[in-house]
Amino acid sequence: MKNSAKVRIVAAVLGLASVLTVGAALIPGDRQSPTVVVGAAYQTGENPVLATSLKDAIRALTARLQRLPDDHQAWAQLGSAYVQQARLTADPSFYPRAEQALARSVALRPGNFAALTGQAALAAGRHDFAEAVRLARVSEAANPYGVDAQAVLADAYTQLGRYGEATRAIDRMMALHPGVAAFTRASYDAELHGDRAAARRMLERALGDAFSPADIAYCRHYLGELALHSGDLKGATKQYRLALEAAPDFTPALAGTARAAALSGRPAEAADLYATVVARLPLAQYVTEYGEVLSAAGRDPGEQWALLRAQRDLMKEAGVKDDLTWAEYEADHGSPARAVEHARAEYARNPNVVAADALAWALHRDGRDREALPYAREATATGWRNALLHHHRAEIERSLGMGEEARKSAAMVRDIDPAFSPDLPALARLS
Repeated sequence: MKNSAKVRIVAAVLGLASVLTVGAALIPGDRQSPTVVVGAAYQTGENPVLATSLKDAIRALTARLQRLPDDHQAWAQLGSAYVQQARLTADPSFYPRAEQALARSVALRPGNFAALTGQAALAAGRHDFAEAVRLARVSEAANPYGVDAQAVLADAYTQLGRYGEATRAIDRMMALHPGVAAFTRASYDAELHGDRAAARRMLERALGDAFSPADIAYCRHYLGELALHSGDLKGATKQYRLALEAAPDFTPALAGTARAAALSGRPAEAADLYATVVARLPLAQYVTEYGEVLSAAGRDPGEQWALLRAQRDLMKEAGVKDDLTWAEYEADHGSPARAVEHARAEYARNPNVVAADALAWALHRDGRDREALPYAREATATGWRNALLHHHRAEIERSLGMGEEARKSAAMVRDIDPAFSPDLPALARLS
């Protein structure tokens, strides 16, 4: 089963038709950070490579480097494109290729900011956010006006739980280049601090600035996510539909449609949609959501859990550190003791609110509520109106006999998201 699951992942990622969006793209596994830029790959003034898709860009850059093997900028562009390809396809085999290309660029021109930014983006893609910050800072020193380095800093600081520094990086982005990448980050920053109205305004500004079908779909998708996590399932479905009208191959919007169907009480319909989603893009979150929906529909999710384990092995082989996925999976579907181990490892590296929540929930599931409570409080401390975090806190407080506090936390869940389902926890996580 393990080998066949790996074959399914490789077949899916090789068959995916990716659409390039310079300003915004998904980071599989990084639910806290909605966008990432290519990392200076398409903003160099010398020898620009124009392409209508990421595959075309890689093909053109490879051909150029066959003719001009000492072109350090082309090597930096190719490395950054490989980072983007790994994120868009969930195929981690692109990361070693990116590493080699970026190292070649640095060897040819030490200290060039395009390669440094690409290396920072690669570190972020592998979830080594401390290293991403270090490299992005070096890139920033080489080019103080590089917006891509600020994008990596914003994402990495968010993952590290250093929210003030993340906000400052976003403000710097807004000053340097107020566009889709900056507005979407500003939206998430506002949401993280409990201001959904500002989050929506920023996404609407991003949508107003978007012109490529992929950027439009991206913005519509996250407007749908905002609606979904506030319990507006009809509004969410409308935004996902508009996203798919803009870019029919934009898989995250199809996943959003599946989420809305599941939360509307249509698990069979949702399962059919998820089958297409996972065949196209087997991200850990989508596989987990599919498994939960299959369970809700009375069907065996075992094949999806095997696929998830195969993906874990592929990611580990490519140098990706992801204890968060396994902390969440083990807590809800496996061994609470293993969940605690994974959650502690994730929190030690990246002490953000999502990691704090994962550790709190793992400890609760392992019967250690006294240890869990401080992490549950930390997870809800920024003001983020996230129903899952408050649900976890309510359950921990209830287990500790803290009746009044538990009732307040449970009331917060209902206020945040009337459609929240504790039986489908993966659907409540930010995609």
